[in-house]
Amino acid sequence: MRLNQVTAPATDLEASIAFYERLGLRLIVKSPHYARFESPDGEATFSLHIAEGPIPRENAPHIYFEVADAELDTEVARLKAAGVSFEREPVMQTWLWREAWLRDPAGNAICLYHAGDNRRFPPWRI
Repeated sequence: MRLNQVTAPATDLEASIAFYERLGLRLIVKSPHYARFESPDGEATFSLHIAEGPIPRENAPHIYFEVADAELDTEVARLKAAGVSFEREPVMQTWLWREAWLRDPAGNAICLYHAGDNRRFPPWRI
């Protein structure tokens, strides 16, 4: 089994498309209520759909995009210069991932991170 995609809710599809393109995703499908992107690295895709009603900010899924170690601070600086606000600056976590947190236009929580081998093979892996 392979993970095909993750779909997140959006309230303003055009604003969300612009946001995810700014992150570096490539738009491959667009309709009035749906958009789908390819990741620049790997085979994963990510999509958005227009949501009816409020989008939860608490107890909702988090979206993680991994960048190369040397690129995390550079990517955060690039996005900040483009007007993107971050809720948390890059910091090394106790689980050996370096993470920075932000939200998309709909309020979905996004983590830009680098974990390297610790993504799949942390020292405590079973």
